[in-house]
Amino acid sequence: MGGVAASSDAAEERWCAQRRRQVFDYLVREGVTHGAIGDWPAWHVFPHVSLWAIGSVRSPGSVGWWVICGDLPTDYVSSAGLTDPRSAVGAIAQHWLAAVPYLQRGEQPPGRSVGRPENCAELASLLQSRADLLASWVADDAVW
Repeated sequence: MGGVAASSDAAEERWCAQRRRQVFDYLVREGVTHGAIGDWPAWHVFPHVSLWAIGSVRSPGSVGWWVICGDLPTDYVSSAGLTDPRSAVGAIAQHWLAAVPYLQRGEQPPGRSVGRPENCAELASLLQSRADLLASWVADDAVW
């Protein structure tokens, strides 16, 4: 029995390490100036989603960004007004829900580039389902 738990723990550690690398690569690709990436997710549901606290360059020692990744689009939001993982996940869900109507029309949301134009309809459906799931988790005290 102990071997199964140890194996599961190792799988979770590998998954989190892979997500951390994914976050780093994403921030570099997006050109986001950032501080340290947390060693472990600020919140996660293994093996589906992870939320990472990203250090602020302007205020060392505090969170400057939140990045979400896993079995959903990788995205980030400023930490301004988002002081904890739950509020950050809620903000990301709302941000995605606001983008859905634009994508359904084959348009990019104002001020953002989301995926490729030829994939707008597929991405709209994905964002809707993932945002709905995130919003349900945010509303569920047991998840936190």
